[in-house]
Amino acid sequence: MNFATTLTLAAAETEPHGGNVMAETFGYGIVAFVVFLSLGLVTLSYRNVANRHAHKAEAYAAKNPAPQAGHGHH
Repeated sequence: MNFATTLTLAAAETEPHGGNVMAETFGYGIVAFVVFLSLGLVTLSYRNVANRHAHKAEAYAAKNPAPQAGHGHH
């Protein structure tokens, strides 16, 4: 028996036989769902933030008037 055959037989003995792959990996799907759900909630929490600070935007616009229309050349 050569080294490659020995390694192949050793790997075959330690490999689990049968089993339900879907049941074994179901936890990964749950973790991914929770991560994406939490990231979605964080994204949703920034909704309408600009309107909460409208007074600051108006004060900034009053201090810094909009540039004139054109190509930006002086």
